[in-house]
Amino acid sequence: MNPTIKRGIIDMTIAMVTSGTIGWFVMQSGQTPYNVVFFRCLIGAPVLALLCLRFGTFSDPAFNLKRFAMAVAGGIALVLNWLALFSAYPLASISVTTIVYNVQPFMLVGLGMIFLGERVSGAKLGWMGLAFAGMLAMTLAGEPVGGSTPDGYLAGILLSLLAAFCYAIAAFVTKHLKGTSPYLIALVQVVTGIVMLLPLADFDRLPASPQSLAMVAIIGVVHTGAMYAFLYSAIQKLPVVLTGTLSFLYPVVAIAVDMLAYGHVLTPGQAAGGAAILLAAVATTLNLSPTTFVPFKRKA
Repeated sequence: MNPTIKRGIIDMTIAMVTSGTIGWFVMQSGQTPYNVVFFRCLIGAPVLALLCLRFGTFSDPAFNLKRFAMAVAGGIALVLNWLALFSAYPLASISVTTIVYNVQPFMLVGLGMIFLGERVSGAKLGWMGLAFAGMLAMTLAGEPVGGSTPDGYLAGILLSLLAAFCYAIAAFVTKHLKGTSPYLIALVQVVTGIVMLLPLADFDRLPASPQSLAMVAIIGVVHTGAMYAFLYSAIQKLPVVLTGTLSFLYPVVAIAVDMLAYGHVLTPGQAAGGAAILLAAVATTLNLSPTTFVPFKRKA
C-alpha cells in the first residue's frame, strides 16, 4: 500500500474513533452544553493557533475580509451545531443522536439545490427517501432499551436534526473557502464560539472535581485541537471515496460506547431505521446507485 494512503487511513481512523467517544466525555463532564462548548472553544483555540503557526497559515494572503466573514458565519453554525448535539445526548441517547445526526449529507444536498441550483439525480432522491423512512422509523420506535433515558426522546430527535442542519450550513460555507487553510478556518470558528458563548457560560458551575476538569480538558485538547489535526491530515492524503467510507466509523464507535457505558441498546425498530439512515448516508457520500446493492444477474 502507498505509504501516504496508509498514513491517511491511520489519521482518519484516529479522528473518527475520537469523534465517536465525545458523547461519553460530554455526559461525564457534568457541565451544561453551553459550558462544554465554551470550554471546548477556549481550550481548542490555542491548540489550533499552534497548528496555524506550525504550517505558516497566518500569513495567507488569500484570507481577506470576505473570507474572514464567511469563516465567522460558518463558526456560528458550527457552534449552534455543537450546542444542539450536546443537548440531544441525554434526551435521545448517544446512539440515536449520532445516527440521526448522520442525515447531514442530505441537508447539504438540499442547500446545494436551493442556493446553487444543483441538480439531484434520481438515485440521490431515492437515498433521501430511504433516510426519511429511517428517520420516521427511529422516531416512532421510542427510547433505547436499557439504561435510564429521561423523557424528551422526541425533543432529542429534533435537536439532532437541528445539529445536522447547522453542520450542513457550516460545511456549505466552508466549501466556499477552498484554498484557505482548514486550521485557520477552524481557529476562526472556535474564537467565534468563545465570543458567542462568553455571555451565556455559567461561571457559577465551573468544572470543580478532577474528573470534570479532565473531561472538559480532553474535549478541548483531544476532541477539538488534535482531532482537527488528524482529520485534516487524512483529508489531504486520502481520495474522497476512502475518506467518506472511513467517516462512518464515527457512528459505529458512538453506538458501541453508548452500549458499553450506559447499557443503551437500540430497539429493532431503531436498529432498522438507523441502518437505513447510515446506508443512505454512505451511498450519498460515495455517489453510489441503488443498483450497486442489487445482486448481479446473468442474462439467459
